[in-house]
Amino acid sequence: MNYESIKLTIERKIAVVTINRPESLNALNTQVFNDLENVFDFLENEKTVNCVIVTGSGEKSFVAGADIKEFSNFSQEKATELSKRGHFVFNRIENLSKPVIAAVNGFALGGGLELAMACHLRYASENAKLGLPEVTLGLIPGYGGTQRLPKLVGKGIANEMIFSAKMISAEKAKLIGLVNEVFSLEELLPKTQELAEQIVKNSPQGIAQAIKAVNASDKENGMESEINSFGELFAQGDFKEGVSAFLEKRKPAFD
Repeated sequence: MNYESIKLTIERKIAVVTINRPESLNALNTQVFNDLENVFDFLENEKTVNCVIVTGSGEKSFVAGADIKEFSNFSQEKATELSKRGHFVFNRIENLSKPVIAAVNGFALGGGLELAMACHLRYASENAKLGLPEVTLGLIPGYGGTQRLPKLVGKGIANEMIFSAKMISAEKAKLIGLVNEVFSLEELLPKTQELAEQIVKNSPQGIAQAIKAVNASDKENGMESEINSFGELFAQGDFKEGVSAFLEKRKPAFD
């Protein structure tokens, strides 16, 4: 499939989605949102893909934020629709039944950090800078940032980042739990691919249910979601293959 603002490659059950607007530091605009929605709809049902990596083109930026020129003259109504659009697309990523890993290769600001937070895991390069600068424009994070950041780093640190609008380093982001690991820029994608390769060895059905249960962990029905997912897996093929492989002392052959 062809996309205007992103590149897609698939190899060994791993898809790499690259935001490809280097002239604007991969800033988010309407086309990027459209392409992200379309590519993740495709990946959800693509049987040759069990894990997804999201990164940015070039060496400077993952996604440097939203394309401010595009919405600088929006009305309140259009701005509300823009926020709804961002929520819809990022929720689509967060609820994908396959793990999504952000390889943050440089600036992840505003909507870029919100995109990274919608992914299930985050690796970052040493040159990465992360932040939510929206209040410097008289705005707030509008694509889920005020909701996801406190869950990842705690309310106090989230408030500090949002209110101060300051950028933090990759090492600081790791210290507060915003990213999982930090690597050199050269190592970032290979190390992210190593993690993806470890993930795709495991049960796709089990992982899909784990994503569903973890995403429900801050909801009232979180425990119920885990119980139901656990039970449902006993009726699926991966459980039967996994148990058989364990008892037969061999590696499981998941689809």
